[in-house]
Amino acid sequence: MNPTYVRIELFRQSRDIMNVMFAVFMPVAMYVLFGNMFGSGDTSAGNGNVKFYVMVSMAAYGSAVATTAIAGTAATESMLGWGRQIALTPMKASGFVAAKITVALVISAASAAAVYLTGMLTGAQADAAWIWALSYGTVVLGSGVFGLYGMAVGLAFKSETAIGIASSGLVFFAFFGNVFMPLSGVLLDIARFTPMYGFVGLARYPLTEGYGAGTDTVDSIGMLLANIVGWALVFAGLALWAVRRSRARR
Repeated sequence: MNPTYVRIELFRQSRDIMNVMFAVFMPVAMYVLFGNMFGSGDTSAGNGNVKFYVMVSMAAYGSAVATTAIAGTAATESMLGWGRQIALTPMKASGFVAAKITVALVISAASAAAVYLTGMLTGAQADAAWIWALSYGTVVLGSGVFGLYGMAVGLAFKSETAIGIASSGLVFFAFFGNVFMPLSGVLLDIARFTPMYGFVGLARYPLTEGYGAGTDTVDSIGMLLANIVGWALVFAGLALWAVRRSRARR
C-alpha cells in the first residue's frame, strides 16, 4: 500500500463537502429518528438500553454506506482518466484496493464517531465503557467489508450509476441483515446468510451477547465471525478481479 496515495486520497475526499456531510450526518439523523420513533429508548436491553441498540445499528449502517460510497468512486475515477494514471504506476491491484479501503475506513470512523457522540448526548447507555469501545471498533473495522463491496460493484458496472446500484443493494442487505427491524421465523433464517447480518450482529454482541431483539434465538460469536469473514473473502475476490479487468482493458 502506498502511503502517499492514501494521503492524496484523504485530502481529495475531504474536499468533497457534500459527500462528507452525507456520510457523517445521514446516520446521525437516522439514529435520532429510529431512536425516538417508538418512545421506548430508555428501556433496558441486554447490557444497556434500547437507544444503545439503535445507535449501534445506525452507526453500522452509516459506516457501511460511507465505505461503499468512498470505495465506489473508483468507477467515476476510471471514466475520468484518473484510473488510467494510477494503472501506469508500479502500484499493484492489491495495493490499490488496500489504499481505497484505508481511506474508506477513516471516513467510516468519523461517521460512527458522530453517531456515538449523538447517542452519548441523548441517552444511549451501556453497563461498561468497554462495551462502547468494542462496539465502536467493530463498526469501523467491519465496515471495510462494504468498501470491498462498493469497489467491486463500481468497477464491474463502470458507470455513473454504479454507486447508486451499490447503495440500493446496501439497503436490501440492511433490511435482510436485521439492521432496521428485528426479523423472525423464515426471514431470520435467511437473514443469517446475508452480508450485513454478521457485521451488525458482531457490533451489537457486547450489548446483546448474541440474543436477538424480540426473539429467544441466540447467535454464537463463531457464526457471526464466519458470516463476516466469508463475505469479506467474497467481496475481496470480486474487487481484485474488477481492478485487474479494468487495468487489462487499457
